[in-house]
Amino acid sequence: MSEGTVIELREARIYQRENVVLSGVDLQVRSGEFVYLIGRTGSGKSSLLRTLYGDLPLNEGSGQVCGFDLLSLKRKQIPLLRRRIGIVFQDFQLLSDRTVNDNLFFVLRATGWGQKELMERRAEEVLHKVGLATKGYKMPHELSGGEQQRVSIARALLNDPELILADEPTGNLDPETTNGILDLLFSISTSGRAVLMATHDYTHMKQFGTRVIRCAEGKLQEEIPAP
Repeated sequence: MSEGTVIELREARIYQRENVVLSGVDLQVRSGEFVYLIGRTGSGKSSLLRTLYGDLPLNEGSGQVCGFDLLSLKRKQIPLLRRRIGIVFQDFQLLSDRTVNDNLFFVLRATGWGQKELMERRAEEVLHKVGLATKGYKMPHELSGGEQQRVSIARALLNDPELILADEPTGNLDPETTNGILDLLFSISTSGRAVLMATHDYTHMKQFGTRVIRCAEGKLQEEIPAP
């Protein structure tokens, strides 16, 4: 994998159970890139993302993500891979019975952090980055949908990942809130991280003039932006 490349797939075949959903997949994403992955529901976007973070195995073709070889990836290596990746889901996946800070501490402890002082400082840093510096004591149900998604983005940033994979992160949000989340994800890419965002909402794509890759008819097709 060449320097600065965080995702490189060559002639990969992506499966969902026994079904091939994408074949002949060639994809390269470099540090600092913001890339849209578009396509209808069921076109293979989520299966591709799940393959990239080790939830679905890659058995055909070649694939490397953040320096890990997906073809030879062992189960015990998956947690190490995921420390290099931040994952943002459509439905936030926050623990409803604990505060925002405690949601973040839970992830930090699970990924090997031990010192309370360092964990508190890191939680404060990521909440500040996503514009929620004063909300750490809140419970998830006390936050708006947009704020909950910002918490999930903060959670994805905890271990300073090289890559953010966002799977329909604005699917449950209104247009104005969606703009704020897209601005945030784009600003994260300008800090040197790669962001690959799956969406079927095409309305906001022209906002940043970034690469667009479409899942259609079992293939990945790079869209050529209009001049």
